[in-house]
Amino acid sequence: MKETRFHRVKQVLDRRQTDLTVCLDEVHKHHNLSAIVRTADAVGCHHVHAVWPQEQRRLTNNTSGGSKNWVETHMHDDIDAAVAAIREQNPGIQLLATNLSDEAVDYREIDYTKPTAIIVGQERLGISDKALAHADKHIVIPMQGMVQSLNVSVAAALILYEAQRQRDEAGLYDRNDMLDAHTKHTLLFEGCHPIIANRCVEKGLPYPALDEEGEIVADEAFWNALKFKKVT
Repeated sequence: MKETRFHRVKQVLDRRQTDLTVCLDEVHKHHNLSAIVRTADAVGCHHVHAVWPQEQRRLTNNTSGGSKNWVETHMHDDIDAAVAAIREQNPGIQLLATNLSDEAVDYREIDYTKPTAIIVGQERLGISDKALAHADKHIVIPMQGMVQSLNVSVAAALILYEAQRQRDEAGLYDRNDMLDAHTKHTLLFEGCHPIIANRCVEKGLPYPALDEEGEIVADEAFWNALKFKKVT
């Protein structure tokens, strides 16, 4: 294993923002969902919430690139369940809904250094009334042309990158303690030792420890159980 791979993965996980998330209110086109998950990963989000009734659910391992391996996508049957899960993860989080209304504010006027969830609406019908009822604020992206809205994945990207800009300036990417130790170790192990991780899952074995260079720390019993020879 190359040393750079372990340190790259560790750096990414250290900078994860568990208190910044996006919620998709029945966004149903797969390429839009995939693009939003990809952007969420790029700005350091660890969680994405998607409202998609069970009978319509099609989110699979086809999610764009390797983003699905690094972002936890939580599927919900309705917006009430999604909001409840978001608030359970971060009590006191501000919920922002993208919606052109009289009380809507420019998305750049929001303080994204606070725990924040951004709700974006469905491609054709927009955001639902039930989702709007949960929102603390409505936000808009100023438009100077004839159209009044952007593609949902483009809108989500603009807002998330404004959140990234503010958080970067505030030093929030330097906290390195947002992810719990178990989650961080799991993702590090799977990202750096995918073949052995798969064998651990097949055998029902917990992932062993990693040293400071990302090498596996395990006894002979572990290697015998996997029927792998320890590399010396």
